[in-house]
Amino acid sequence: MMRNTAHDPRTGRAADSGWSHGGHGVFVALRQDVADSSHVSFSRIGFIGLGGMGSRMVSRLLNAGYRVAVYNRTRRRAEDLERIGASIADSPRALAASAEIVLSSVADGAALAEVMFGDEGALAGARRGSIVVDLSTVHPRDSLRLFEAGLAKGVDVLDAAVSGSLPQAEQGQLVVFVGGEQRVYDRCQPLFEVLGKAVYMGPSGSGSTTKLCANTLLGLAMQSLAEAIALGERAGLPRGRLLEALAETSVVSPSQRSKFDNIRRDEYPPTFPLRLMFKDFSLILDHALELAVAMPATAAAAHVAAAERAREAAAHVDDDFSAVVRTMRRSALPTVAAPGPARRAAASRPSPDAGGRSPASSSCESA
Repeated sequence: MMRNTAHDPRTGRAADSGWSHGGHGVFVALRQDVADSSHVSFSRIGFIGLGGMGSRMVSRLLNAGYRVAVYNRTRRRAEDLERIGASIADSPRALAASAEIVLSSVADGAALAEVMFGDEGALAGARRGSIVVDLSTVHPRDSLRLFEAGLAKGVDVLDAAVSGSLPQAEQGQLVVFVGGEQRVYDRCQPLFEVLGKAVYMGPSGSGSTTKLCANTLLGLAMQSLAEAIALGERAGLPRGRLLEALAETSVVSPSQRSKFDNIRRDEYPPTFPLRLMFKDFSLILDHALELAVAMPATAAAAHVAAAERAREAAAHVDDDFSAVVRTMRRSALPTVAAPGPARRAAASRPSPDAGGRSPASSSCESA
C-alpha cells in the first residue's frame, strides 16, 4: 500500500483545491496546470533507489513538474522526498503497478535483480506497454537479462547508465548513455533532458558498456594523478605548490582538477565513493576477460583500489575514489628523509678515492 498525501511537486506545499485523488493507485494527482504542461511526457513515474544519485534525480523530476512515486529499502530516505512531493510505495511491485515508467538507480547487479525480479519485483507489477529505465552502473549482461525479461512481459527496457557524481546529478548535468530500442529512447528523451544530456549508443547493453569505458578513463586518470603526486612529494616538492603547477597545465582533466582540494587537505569526502570505483573496476576487468581484451593499466589501478578498499573497510569509513592519492602517497613514504634536489645532486657526484682523486680521473691516468 501507499501513502497518499498530496503535495505540490514544484513547491512542496500541501495541495490546494486544484488537486484531486484520482484513480492512479499510489500516485498523488497533478494540478491541472502542471498536467497540461507540454514538457511533462509521463504522468506517473516510479523511481527505485534513493541513494545520493537517485534522491537528487527524483528532486529534479519533482521540480520539473512530474508526479513521482518512490521506493527504497531504507524508508527514511523515501520520507525525505515525500516532504517535497513524492509518494511512497511499499514495494517495487506496488510502485510499478501504477507507473507508466519506472526508473532505477541502485548500487550493483545484485541490487538490480532484487528490485526487478521475484514476486515483489517491479516486473511483477509492470503493465504491458510500460517502460523500465535502469540508470545503474551494472554489467552489460545484467542489462541484457533485464531487457529480455521485459520483452517477455511486453515491457520496454532501456539501460541508461549515468556519468557524473553528486554535483552533476543535483544540477542536471549528467551524461546518460542509453542502450535499447531507438523508439523507446526517443519517447524518454524529455525525461533525460531533466537529468542531463543523453546519448543513444545502440542495442540493449550498449549504455552499460559505454559507462564501463567511461569509468575506465575515470579510474585511470585518478591513478595517474596519484602516482604523479607521490613521485613529486617523494622527490621533495611541496604538495600545494605541485598542485598549483599542475593546475596550470593542459594535461590535467576537469575530473582530476575537481579533486585537488581533497588532495591539498588530505581529506576525501565521498562524491563518488571508492567502493563504487572498485566495483566498477571489477566489472570492467570481468567484461574485458570475457572479450579477451588486455587491460594491464586498469588491472594495476584496480590493485591499488583494492588496497584502499581493504583499509577503508577495516576503518569503517567510506571515502571518495580520489583517496587512491593518499594510498600512493603513503606507499612512497621514505624510511629516512627524502633527499632534496641539492642532496640528490651531491649524491650523484663520484666520490674521491683515498688519494683525493675521483675514480674517473684515476682510471684515466692508469690507462
